[in-house]
Amino acid sequence: MPMRKLIPLVPLVFVPISIAADQLAWGDTAVFFTSALAIIAVSIWLSTATEKIAVVMGPSIGGLVNAVFGNATQLIVALTALRAGLIDIVRASITGSILCDLLLLLGIAMVAGGLRYKEQSFQSIWMRVNGLSMLLAVVAIALPTLVISTSNIVDASAIRNLSTITAAVLILVYGLTLLFSLKTHSYLYEVGLAEAETESAEEHAHAPKVAFWVIVLLISTIAIAIESELFVGVVEAETAQLALTPLFTGVVLLPFVGDMAGYVTVIRLSLKNKMDLTVATTTGDSLLVALFIAPVLVFVGQAIGQPLDLNFNTFEVSSLTIAVIVANLIGFGGRSNWLDGTLLIATYFILGVAFYYHPA
Repeated sequence: MPMRKLIPLVPLVFVPISIAADQLAWGDTAVFFTSALAIIAVSIWLSTATEKIAVVMGPSIGGLVNAVFGNATQLIVALTALRAGLIDIVRASITGSILCDLLLLLGIAMVAGGLRYKEQSFQSIWMRVNGLSMLLAVVAIALPTLVISTSNIVDASAIRNLSTITAAVLILVYGLTLLFSLKTHSYLYEVGLAEAETESAEEHAHAPKVAFWVIVLLISTIAIAIESELFVGVVEAETAQLALTPLFTGVVLLPFVGDMAGYVTVIRLSLKNKMDLTVATTTGDSLLVALFIAPVLVFVGQAIGQPLDLNFNTFEVSSLTIAVIVANLIGFGGRSNWLDGTLLIATYFILGVAFYYHPA
């Protein structure tokens, strides 16, 4: 096998190393870092598989595939943390994932593509529909926080009921956005004829390998589930030792590990000048987290005896609002360059620093 094909396999060595660190009691620190590196390594393979499958399926379905499996890592990590009772970290990770998708991932894609191409274009319908849907999601997520901040007495059962009803509505809205983009108004998302013909040619070229990449996708998902158990088992103790708050751990650290597949995917796509698929992936990621993953975590938490509500703190809600507004303002025009990406990244960095110094 050529050396260039062997290189991507090298980081996978952290999978057996992390398992050995746990089984041979090398210490929590060793398990923490090796399992995090293992998750990152496997996520790169997961992102490669999703990209190969997405190219065959085209921008609309392909963006959905990238969104679903690109978020598989963070969903598995969140479910594992929820089962372990780390509710504050799980709630913060929802905020962090949305901020990462709208600001950091999209910003990195625009910078990477902007350095190679002077200007890139994409269909603004992605930003209009997904941006408005995200605005609704942020409003819905903010409701429990507003109820608490404007009430003299906080009824925990009322907050749970409000969160449950809100979660059900958000899932319904997500289903309707899929119906809109994939069925009733799919023509709004179609690329030009020339690009469609190119995608068709790529489909025939890659079709024989789809089964292989599906297998890679499944194996990667299983490996991430195993590594997530190891990582979550020590994350609370190790972050406390590093003097990191649960808020910062959930908002910055977990999305950084869980979204590694997204970094690889958006950089690859933007460098190939496939900004339609890039924007579909990043905005689809944030929409999936806000309208589907967060509500699912609410219902799963209730089912396993770890009640998770949508009671985010005021600073989290404010940060989500800022992210949605900035991303929509930059993306509504349907064109991007490296400066647009830099502004998104700068916004994320400033918010990240603020979360680091936030006392709660």
